[in-house]
Amino acid sequence: MPPETAGAPPSRRAGARRAAGSRAASGRRRAGRGPAGPGRRRRQQPSGAARAAGTMMVTSGLAMVLFVAHQVWWSNVQARAEADEARARLEQAWRDEDPEPRPDGDGGGFLPGEGFAIIRIPKLDLDFPIAEGIGTQVLDKGLVGHYPGTGMPADPTGNFALAAHRNTHGEPFREIGRLAPGDRIVVETANASYTYEVADRIAETPPTDVSVLRPVPGGSPFTASGRYITLTTCTPEFSTRGRLIVFGKLVGERSRAQV
Repeated sequence: MPPETAGAPPSRRAGARRAAGSRAASGRRRAGRGPAGPGRRRRQQPSGAARAAGTMMVTSGLAMVLFVAHQVWWSNVQARAEADEARARLEQAWRDEDPEPRPDGDGGGFLPGEGFAIIRIPKLDLDFPIAEGIGTQVLDKGLVGHYPGTGMPADPTGNFALAAHRNTHGEPFREIGRLAPGDRIVVETANASYTYEVADRIAETPPTDVSVLRPVPGGSPFTASGRYITLTTCTPEFSTRGRLIVFGKLVGERSRAQV
């Protein structure tokens, strides 16, 4: 017992003990809040380079999101608007032209990017203009492109081969994988309407497989000359790994006066 409390009453001695204990605890707390010793580290703030790298990563991620939104959504809006305008111009031109029979131009001779027909697929509610060529100046505008050098609808024999985007840029051929034997494909030109019947399809073939563009398309059920149509698009969706192919055969033809 401390000397100063030796003769004090019990109540005073107990109070003194509590006070001494309180002072000791307070001293320990102050010691705990003292300056950091060599064994303790202060939390370091990120360096300027780390903050810059983080900002760059966030910005890059945002740019990627905006790019995908542009490709998937806005490119479709723009391309479909352009395709609608191109189809309307074609239909108006056909109404305004001399009704006398004339060469349809179906034997070729169209300039790259020039529209000359409309493809309609009732099952898919598909209705897009067809232009000459398969470059970006055609496909990225939401048009269906005709492979130069392949047949035309009015040819006595041949393979009318077409290509279009499956995803983005209007995606005209997004749903052609749903087509089955017996489904109808209609192609309208200035002079006539041609009806094809789907015969078969190839789920995937390499992009280098140009045999599908032959007059008698490779991989099709056809073995002799005829009047055929071939639709091509990328597969799987959002990939250019392969090509989805749909084959059809002409089953009907009518002049525009009869349509």
